[in-house]
Amino acid sequence: MRIGLDFDNTIVSYDTLFHKVAREQGHIPEGVPVNKNAVRDYLRAQGVEPVWTAMQGYVYGARMNEAAAYPDAIATIEALGKAGHELFIISHKTRTPYAGPAYDLHASARGWIATHLNDANGQALIPAERITFHESKDQKIARIGALQCDVFLDDLPEILLHPQFSPSTRRYLFAAEPKQDAAWTHAPSWRDFHRLLSNP
Repeated sequence: MRIGLDFDNTIVSYDTLFHKVAREQGHIPEGVPVNKNAVRDYLRAQGVEPVWTAMQGYVYGARMNEAAAYPDAIATIEALGKAGHELFIISHKTRTPYAGPAYDLHASARGWIATHLNDANGQALIPAERITFHESKDQKIARIGALQCDVFLDDLPEILLHPQFSPSTRRYLFAAEPKQDAAWTHAPSWRDFHRLLSNP
């Protein structure tokens, strides 16, 4: 089976890191929940959207390697690979941030993968040639179709509902809170995703 995986907010969680950086920079009070969206919403409510935009570039660039994988993500990826499935990371993100220093965000993400997505012997769980980052959602959708993925896991409903999304690909929405739609199967955790693939 060919399994496609989104990267940001699917394999990698930024909740702790965004909160940490926002606190370091003095942009949020201690009481803001340790959650990426809570940090974003607080800054927007304060009318400082440019701070949020610059922070994203800084986190995804200079601080990327401090981000954590979601619980069970690495173990599940390793187990699926050992079971004989082909795994691909297919992500969309700009090459450089919208504001601030021109970090190479694709290189930063690949650096994270090279550091974190390895087995106990240091071997890559997903070969570099199966990892692609695209500048637009349309390019990402086209890649999913070109690879003829049997399954794709993403945290964004708009990706799974894209009009050009491959109709032969089973869609899984990675989200803690259920968002029901006939188009996808809800996977609230990596452990659940693994279970659902084992018992479709």
